This record gives sequence, structure tokens and C-alpha cells, in this order.
Amino acid sequence: MMIPLDTFIRLLSEGGEAAVFNPWRDRDELNDSTLNGPLDRLNRLRSHLSSRVERILVGEAAGYQGCHVSGIPFTSERVIIAGEVPRVSCGGKRLSVRVRPWSEPSATIVWNALHRLGIAETTILWNAYPWHPFKPGKPHSNRTPSRSERAAGIPVLEALLKSFPTADLFAVGRHAQHALQELSLTAVALRHPSMGGAALFQRGLSAALRTRKR
Repeated sequence: MMIPLDTFIRLLSEGGEAAVFNPWRDRDELNDSTLNGPLDRLNRLRSHLSSRVERILVGEAAGYQGCHVSGIPFTSERVIIAGEVPRVSCGGKRLSVRVRPWSEPSATIVWNALHRLGIAETTILWNAYPWHPFKPGKPHSNRTPSRSERAAGIPVLEALLKSFPTADLFAVGRHAQHALQELSLTAVALRHPSMGGAALFQRGLSAALRTRKR
């Protein structure tokens, strides 16, 4: 059953400053195929969230190789085409006009871990800062959100978490951990899988799940 997320969807679709890309409001004319755009990404996100949610992995911000194209955090065009994202399908068709499908290393690592641990169906993914911050004049680049941008993303994060009040929270990286602390929420801290952190991320998630089973 679809969870009511009206406030979250409204804040998400309306937000984002001039220096960021809002995947659920903006169209990337240089990258989006005819099958991909704000409404398509929003529909995929709704499908991703329509689950019996037991845990939420919260990252830092949307990236140009992943959520910018797919509309789902920690999720690239490649993993959607491969059918690795429960409830989300594009019928094998491309989301971008790029010669090769966009593939984000962190997305591959996260989804591989979720499937290996048997929790892909009951886990959703989000970012403390929901939109895609990029370097000036380089829309297909990433940068760290500014302090004011991170503050602007907090209401969106809060609205999502209120929609799933019983879910266990996992902070993937220190920026996510700080954002959840600002909301006085307890979360399991995980190493971000980027920059050589894949093994530590996977071990941390696996250990946390074993602890919860005891």
C-alpha cells in the first residue's frame, strides 16, 4: 500500500536553489531521454517508497551519476535497467541519451549489499540533502552542499522520516549522521561506500543487522 507522502512530495518537488538540480522538478535537456524527466523520476521514487519499510539508509546528497538521472538515491541508470531495484522498472529502456548507461559505484555497492543481505525489498534509500548540488557551469559534477543548502534539505528529510516512523535508521557518511542528529534521531553510523569504503560499509551494515536479530 502506498504510504501518504503528500507533504514530503510537495517539499521535494518545490525545493532546491538555483545552484542545484532538482530531479523531480527539472529536466536535463542534455541527458534525459524521452522516457525520463521530472514526472518519470517522481513516479519511480513513489514506487521505491511503496514498501513495507523496515529500514532507511540516509546518504549525503544526490549525485550526477545516480539520483540526478534515476530519481532514487544510491541508484543509477544501470541498476534500474538490470532490474535490481524492487518495484521499479523501465522495461529495459534507457533513461539517458548517453552512449553508455550511467553507472554510479556507490549505487552498485549499496544494491549489491542489500540483495546479498536479503533486505532489498524492505529497505528504502534517501539523502540528507535531497537535490543535486553541482559545480558552477558543470551540471554533471558533484560538490558538497553548503551549510545553508543542508539546512534547506532538513524539512524534506524530516517529512520522509515521519512517514515511516518505525523504520530503523542508518546514516551513510558523516553528513547524514549530522543531519539525523539535528533531528534528535538515533541512527547506526555506516562508512560511506565511496573512496575505498565499500568493504567497511558492507561489514558495518551486516554487523548492525546481526545485532538487531539478537
